[in-house]
Amino acid sequence: MATKDATPVDPPADTRDALEVLESEAKEWDKDAEIDRILGAFRLDAYAVLGLKPGVPESDIKNTYRKKSLLIHPDKTKNPRAPDAFDRLKKAQTELMDEKHRQTLDEAIADARMLLMRENKWTVDSPELRTDDFDKKWAEKTVKVLIDNEQRRRRQLKAQMQEEGREQRKVDEEVDLRKRKRQHEEDWEATRDKRIDSWRQFQKGKTGGSDGSDKKKKKKLKPIG
Repeated sequence: MATKDATPVDPPADTRDALEVLESEAKEWDKDAEIDRILGAFRLDAYAVLGLKPGVPESDIKNTYRKKSLLIHPDKTKNPRAPDAFDRLKKAQTELMDEKHRQTLDEAIADARMLLMRENKWTVDSPELRTDDFDKKWAEKTVKVLIDNEQRRRRQLKAQMQEEGREQRKVDEEVDLRKRKRQHEEDWEATRDKRIDSWRQFQKGKTGGSDGSDKKKKKKLKPIG
C-alpha cells in the first residue's frame, strides 16, 4: 500500500531579525527625539539644553553629558541635525563646568523666580510655587531674563568696543604726529649742509658787493681845471 508523501512543515519563523530591526528603529527614534529636544531648548539656558534642573552637582552634569553625547553622536546616527545638536550639547556642558558662567546663569534663574513671585505677590510659602504651572511660568520668565541680560551684555560690549576704537584712534593720531615730527627733524638735519653752504654763498656775494662800492668811493678824483 502506497503511502502519501508527508506535507513538508515549514520551520518556525526566525523572529530575531525582526526584533533587531524594531530595536534599531526604537533607538533611532530615541536619538531623533533627543536631537529635537536639544535643538528646541533655549540655547542661553545650558541647564535646559542638557535637560537638567538648576543646582545639580557637577557629577550629574558630567554623567548626563556623557550619556546624551553618546546617544546623539553624529557617528552613531544618520540624523542630519545630529552635528548641530552635538555641538550645542557640548557648549552647554562647557558653560556649566565654568564656575563663573554657571554662577551668572544661576543668578539669572533666581532673579526670574523672584520677579515671578513679586508680580503675583506670592511668598515662599505660597502653594502656587509647588505646581507644574509655576515651573512652566518660571521657565518662561527665565527666558525673558536671559534675553534681557544678553541684550545688556551686547550693548555694553558695543559701547566698550566703540570706546576702545576712540582710544585706538587717539593713539594712532599721536603716533602719526610723532612720526611726522621725527621725519621733519630728519629732513631738516639732512639738508643742514646744503643750507649752510647756501648761506655762505649768500654772505660771500654780499661781502663782494660791499668791497666794490668802497673802491669806487676811494677812487681818486681828478682836479678840475
